[in-house]
Amino acid sequence: MKRRLFWDIFFEKALKAAAWVSVLTLAGIFLMLLINSVRAFETISFAQFFSGTAWNPAAYGEATYGIGAMLFSTFLVTLGAMLIAVPLGIGTAAFLSEIASPRVRNILKPAIEMLAAVPSVVIGFLGIVLVAPALAKLFNLPHGLNALNGAILLAVMALPTLISVMEDAIHAVPKSYKEASYALGANRWETLVRVTLPSCTSGILVAIMLGLGRALGETMTVLMATGNAAAMPHGFFDSVRTITATVAIEMGEVPFRTPHYYSLFACALILFLITLLVNVAAERIAAGYRRKGQ
Repeated sequence: MKRRLFWDIFFEKALKAAAWVSVLTLAGIFLMLLINSVRAFETISFAQFFSGTAWNPAAYGEATYGIGAMLFSTFLVTLGAMLIAVPLGIGTAAFLSEIASPRVRNILKPAIEMLAAVPSVVIGFLGIVLVAPALAKLFNLPHGLNALNGAILLAVMALPTLISVMEDAIHAVPKSYKEASYALGANRWETLVRVTLPSCTSGILVAIMLGLGRALGETMTVLMATGNAAAMPHGFFDSVRTITATVAIEMGEVPFRTPHYYSLFACALILFLITLLVNVAAERIAAGYRRKGQ
């Protein structure tokens, strides 16, 4: 009895310590980014940094540090990815959970999950050699290295996460809900759309949140497939450069402790805060639906 009590206390303390390590690690990353970001604004105008659209730190004469174009590009590519991935994710998860036979499900589900194991550099390479030429030919463009290319590739990378979490959410809906719907005369489609999916809204929102975080934080794919043009895009057919791509390209070569160096920390902090706000907002929305039994 004493031995069992000892191990219970031990594992409780170990799990509690692991949880606090995660929190402290997150806080440490935030403080590191914040301290270095503050130093950037000792020489860079705060207003110019956020409202400016010209990013040219290595310019002869006066360097420019405006992230407006990169910020808009990041949102543009992420929005495009979600517009593609969310409907496909919901449809695929619903098919696997409610319609597919066990044999089909056992084939499709591992294949979809294996897609998450494909390295992002491979996805980016396929975007360059397959998706980009197809987009250029389809829309009569000079090249296909643009925001649409990046959105398509990010959607592909986000799909495994979206589908897995959404399918688990659909499976968690009590069978009594569906049986009651069938008893009232609803068919399978009406039950899915009006009962099953609304009942797992919180799970779907969590899946979208995870997919959004995956798309916001991706680096190699957007670095390779979007053209890396640090200019304000006018649509999905323009080349773009995201914040993650900028940090990845320039951090390894920037002179240490220069305004350029600290401005990259500021870019990273902004991306960190955006991701944090998205997660907090989605969690609050999901908690509200869970209180309503959804």
